[in-house]
Amino acid sequence: MAHPQIRWLVRDDEAEWRRLFTAYLEFYETSVTEEVYATTFARLLADEPNEFSCLVVDPGDKLSGLVHFLFHRDTWTIANTCYLEDLFVDPSLRSTGLGRALIEAVYEQADIAGAAGVYWMTQEFNATGRRLYDRIGNLTPFVQYER
Repeated sequence: MAHPQIRWLVRDDEAEWRRLFTAYLEFYETSVTEEVYATTFARLLADEPNEFSCLVVDPGDKLSGLVHFLFHRDTWTIANTCYLEDLFVDPSLRSTGLGRALIEAVYEQADIAGAAGVYWMTQEFNATGRRLYDRIGNLTPFVQYER
């Protein structure tokens, strides 16, 4: 596949972003309210420190992928660290390098920001994603808990 066009999310992307984000949520068998969609999209466009950002894959007709990420303080380093929260590529384009390109674009933004590192989580059953993550990142021994 040719090098994909990755760019920042813009206001005109809302319908396409919603389509991709909905598919992402459906993959994880969940959904969000309209208020969460609207608030998340507004936050992604806010361009404020320590707020979520979004990069998208734009081949020219409709968006093919997205990645949401956030820089935050870290008690183990002076520099911020980068949390990659959501990564999604249109299922018809999986294994074409788009997911890797989006992660590498986040790595680039983390390097520009002087971040100490980039981390993310996935569910155990995400075999396709984990094949990529095993090539582009390091599996940690941490176990996640939540309330």
